[in-house]
Amino acid sequence: MFQEYFTKDLNELPVIFIGVLITYLMIMVFTKIFGLKSFAKMTGFDFINTIAIGNILAMSIATSNPTVLSGIILIGLLYLMNYCISYLTFKYKAFRNKISNSPILLMRDGKLLRSNMEKTKITLNELRGKLREANVIRLCEVKAVVLETTGDVSVLHTSGSEDLEDFLLEDVKI
Repeated sequence: MFQEYFTKDLNELPVIFIGVLITYLMIMVFTKIFGLKSFAKMTGFDFINTIAIGNILAMSIATSNPTVLSGIILIGLLYLMNYCISYLTFKYKAFRNKISNSPILLMRDGKLLRSNMEKTKITLNELRGKLREANVIRLCEVKAVVLETTGDVSVLHTSGSEDLEDFLLEDVKI
């Protein structure tokens, strides 16, 4: 019984290998057609797309539900939907404003923006962790901390007295 646990599906390995190969090649083709931004995680939609593609890939290969062909079609549709959303977001500011979140400022010039932290449910401990990850030694070095639309936290800091260029915070909610 113990041996059967490890060997019962060995006869399916050639079919699994072919399914993995075809699906992987199709993902490469879709990425070539729709562009690398599909996996760039620049927006929440890119992130969702990446997770969904990985999930469908794993399910269709490991469980055959959906089938490999259905999985490839679903993955292709996800690429297409993400491309359409990216195109509309790029082309039309009104569309972008309707569906996109804005990044939000959590710190400015070494000062915590507690109301923004409260809105975003970011705790002091989480913020401290991000500051440590960014190698911040003194809070006065922090020019800005931004919670990005992808959920990433950007820490802009310097040990000098350089000013932060306005361009970097143009789309950020203060």
